[in-house]
Amino acid sequence: MSGKVLENILTPQLEELREKGLYNIIDTLEGPNGPVVKIGGKEVINMSSNNYLGLANDERLVQAAIDATKQYGVGAGAVRTINGTMTIHEELEKKIAEFKHTEAAIAFQSGFNCNMGAISAVMTKKDAILSDELNHASIIDGCRLSGAKIIRVKHQDMDDLWRAAKEAVESGAYEKIMYITDGVFSMDGDVAKLPEIVEIAETFGLLTYVDDAHGSGVMGNGAGTVKHFGLSDKIDFQIGTLSKAIGVVGGYVAGTRQLIDWLKVRARPFLFSTAMTPGSAAACIKAIDILMDSTERVDRLWENARYLKEGLKKIGFNTGQSETPITPCIIGEETVTQEFSRRLIEEGVYAKAITYPTVPKGTGRVRNMPTAGHTKEMLDQVLAVYQKVGEALSVI
Repeated sequence: MSGKVLENILTPQLEELREKGLYNIIDTLEGPNGPVVKIGGKEVINMSSNNYLGLANDERLVQAAIDATKQYGVGAGAVRTINGTMTIHEELEKKIAEFKHTEAAIAFQSGFNCNMGAISAVMTKKDAILSDELNHASIIDGCRLSGAKIIRVKHQDMDDLWRAAKEAVESGAYEKIMYITDGVFSMDGDVAKLPEIVEIAETFGLLTYVDDAHGSGVMGNGAGTVKHFGLSDKIDFQIGTLSKAIGVVGGYVAGTRQLIDWLKVRARPFLFSTAMTPGSAAACIKAIDILMDSTERVDRLWENARYLKEGLKKIGFNTGQSETPITPCIIGEETVTQEFSRRLIEEGVYAKAITYPTVPKGTGRVRNMPTAGHTKEMLDQVLAVYQKVGEALSVI
């Protein structure tokens, strides 16, 4: 009986999503996530992956994971605070801290868990959080979980941030106030104005929190957006994933030793979820070693990104305000965006449509993620397909 009730609730809602072009079909890759992938038996150029540096299938990382798995086993066996912490986890955290130029770091099972755990471990219902209106969903959920007053700040608007900070401080209603922003915004590819943010934070005594999921391994010669601006000693919380440019899985918070010690006793995902696998930790260490040893992959990523972006603009596409390899082609209406993506895939380019609620209504786009693994020949093919589909659908 209960199953029928649930079916009656969900069926019309799913139908409505399909009619509005908001239902996302999940495709299955038949092999590794590289610059070319196989879907439904067909090889397509992959422009949808966050595998920025091509490390997800790098043989050195694969071997590191195999060696660690043989040494430690396939799982950690418990949460970190009981007996799930292994030497490989501590080695990873030391490596992350070195990479991010901070005193210490803590590894989580995902970047999402970082935001769920770190924000609520420090902020309470007695506090306020100033949050950029386009922050990632995990930041929004982490803020809600904390119980703090959430004050939305206009996207990248420093005047609005100044106003909001001044009002919050002068109200005297909060014990502490934090400003949270993405380092690189994943849908538009723009970069947070960290120097101005730090100036405002120092003026009003704000805590600063930067989620650098799309900046780590990409900005600052790989060390991230905070390092790019030379502000490693000015940002209280540096958050990142180990699943994008690093190519594996997991997340981390980097900061002072005191902050990390506090998170180890108060961050709920750390306290109540089994640690990341030893093999994953070892692969992350190897990836960071590669990044610290050479900027070759980062340089190639940026070269490919510039090439693709210039080519799309020349054809006539609107790529927005991206300052990073993230390259959106903003189409607009949701159903047209979905159709555009379908046509691209038919022509051999795998680039998924991104629509509401991930982005505001009417700003549907196909987001392209060039990587260090793409060749110029692949990118030329992508540009040719974009022009063909764009003209066919009267988008350009």
